[in-house]
Amino acid sequence: QVQLIESGGGLVQAGGSLRLSCAASGRTFSGYIMGWFRPAPGKEREFVAAISRSGGSTYYADSVKGRFTISRDNAKNTVILQMNSLKPEDTADYYCAASLRLVAFTTTQNPDYWGQGTQVTVSS
Repeated sequence: QVQLIESGGGLVQAGGSLRLSCAASGRTFSGYIMGWFRPAPGKEREFVAAISRSGGSTYYADSVKGRFTISRDNAKNTVILQMNSLKPEDTADYYCAASLRLVAFTTTQNPDYWGQGTQVTVSS
């Protein structure tokens, strides 16, 4: 069992930055691929970013590539989403997720665990 708790959301002006954190419980954190999702109009969810178990590989949606950076610290059971150059269209609730399979982030298959979400609002 893995519990995920997000933090770091808030209100920021366009062009600003926010740093989201996801703290995971359990001793098997390093065994999971970690990532972030947000809701999207007309879709169940939109993939934002994911990171491999070791942190050696990262994956990004085209909409955030070059602006967002995902990282993880397996010693601290934490995954970070650094969001720079934020745009009003980035406004959403951001959900941390954990999965044993990368396809859970790249297809409609569901991750194994979800956090409760943290709200990000970007004003124009």
